Amino acid sequence: MAPELRHLRYLLAVAEHASFTYAAEELRVSQPTLSQQIKQLERAVGAQLLDRTGRAVRLTDAGSAYAHYARRALQDLAAAERALSEVADLSRGTLRLATTPTFTAYLVGPLAARLHERHPGIALDVRERSQDDIESGLLADELDLGIAFDGPRPHRAGVTGTDLFTETLGLVVGDAHPHAGRTRPLPVRELADCPLALLSPGFATRDHIDAHFAGHRVQPRIAVQADSISALTEIVRRTPLATVLPDALTRDHPHLHPVPLSPALPPRTVTLLRRENAYETAAARAFAELARAWAH
Repeated sequence: MAPELRHLRYLLAVAEHASFTYAAEELRVSQPTLSQQIKQLERAVGAQLLDRTGRAVRLTDAGSAYAHYARRALQDLAAAERALSEVADLSRGTLRLATTPTFTAYLVGPLAARLHERHPGIALDVRERSQDDIESGLLADELDLGIAFDGPRPHRAGVTGTDLFTETLGLVVGDAHPHAGRTRPLPVRELADCPLALLSPGFATRDHIDAHFAGHRVQPRIAVQADSISALTEIVRRTPLATVLPDALTRDHPHLHPVPLSPALPPRTVTLLRRENAYETAAARAFAELARAWAH
């Protein structure tokens, strides 16, 4: 008997939960049925795939090797099903996009507007994630595209990127800040006396900012930390605090003012990420073209 798709799904469910009981509940089958199906799969492939001797059920070495390809096969099948549901003229379809937080504030809006204007039948599912989570989501086929940064570490194996544009960051203040309207570069060392509102640790942008400060031996006064750019902009707009944000955010905001720093923060390359050798939907191709056009 050749393995069937249900056998692959059953194996992966048991491996994920390390339990026949929880896997059976998720799959909505009885535990004896699940156990029998796994045994059928093991007989079909001629190897023991699960170690049932411990308190938790675990994949054997053979099971780990087989599960890797089983997972890939199910991902490819899901991609094939999406391909069949698409229409060549992009009258319908879905795009699963994830971005790091800074892009939600100034990039996602214009790109979503262009996509909707040209292809109103495309449903856009936007998620805000860290760069690590974006790459994990692409590899797990939970995402079609991601927008993140290139470097300082290489992308994970299996993830590839296309450079879009260069992003620059700078000091940003509100109307009430004493540096509002300043055109002369502010020495970075003076930020030691300037209360800041910054993204929380763990975000790529915060890591970039911290590295710049550390490189110039500046210990900033961090008064507020937040998990979203929108929170930072509202805080800075209403208080005498400053922040560090992409320069693009201040272009259309009448109450946010850029202040040049000396030395300036190093620029970053914005990259469109995808899973290497994965099926690319028509919606993903259309969005990628729009993103490249917007960047240039």
